[in-house]
Amino acid sequence: MSIKTSKPECVWKIKSTLGEGTLWAKKLNSLFFVDIKKKKILILNSKTNKKKILKVDKEIGFISQIKKNIFILGLKSELRIINLKNLRTLYSIPIESNKPNNRINDGKTDPIGRLWFGTMDNLEKKRTGSLYCLDKNLILHKVDKGYFITNGPAFINKNNFYHSDSKKRTIYKIKINNKFKILKKTIFMKFNRQEGSPDGMTVDNNNNLWVCRYNGGGISVYNAKGNKIHQILLPAKNITNCIFGGKLNNELFISTARKDMKRKEIRKYPLSGGLFKVKTNLKGKKSNFYNISSAILTI
Repeated sequence: MSIKTSKPECVWKIKSTLGEGTLWAKKLNSLFFVDIKKKKILILNSKTNKKKILKVDKEIGFISQIKKNIFILGLKSELRIINLKNLRTLYSIPIESNKPNNRINDGKTDPIGRLWFGTMDNLEKKRTGSLYCLDKNLILHKVDKGYFITNGPAFINKNNFYHSDSKKRTIYKIKINNKFKILKKTIFMKFNRQEGSPDGMTVDNNNNLWVCRYNGGGISVYNAKGNKIHQILLPAKNITNCIFGGKLNNELFISTARKDMKRKEIRKYPLSGGLFKVKTNLKGKKSNFYNISSAILTI
């Protein structure tokens, strides 16, 4: 089945410094994303087109839903469970307190509701980043280490996923066992300089991988064999994250960034930092709730 996509539409001209962490919340008809550097959560109701901005007190890499208005945030040095209605903190887990220059970057839930996220050196110079998984009992598992800039993950199934190191322009395919140990880690794809760096990713129902290209102005789609089968060009330079959503889960929402852009580049790509939407002829894997054990936390 050949992939067809509509012309990208900028649905929110927000001028994010570093837009990231796209999440589709079906029951709320809303797309959530973050601006890491401006410490903001951005919410677009796709039904009413109502926009909402919430401010947090730390850099924020991602947001994931637990239920209704209860979300978990990936902040600098902290995972925080929060009620977004009143911004009340319900639970907090410190992350890498011994690495003050690190921060949490991208994060997503897998098909059985475990939360995966990566950390990175905030200055993007050292290989101090690691890949973690938070299980339903709020137990943190360190799965991999030695990353410059962690990005992804994107899940094929509960034991197989893609994860990237953006600075190395490399996407890995990783297989784990049920005890969070890596059984196999291979290089799935290496980008050249012209393509930019692989950033956020998502997987559709045919197990094709949709990869955002930071400094590459688009999204590349690869089949399971690593063949490029489609691409979307966007009127923005730094493409950071994408997720399927909408009523039929056939719309791709895409975040972008203005970080590191020169004035001349912003004049050329004035929509950089905005949130885009592309309609597709196929569906993506749905966004999963973080499946927290009710015995651990009553919220």
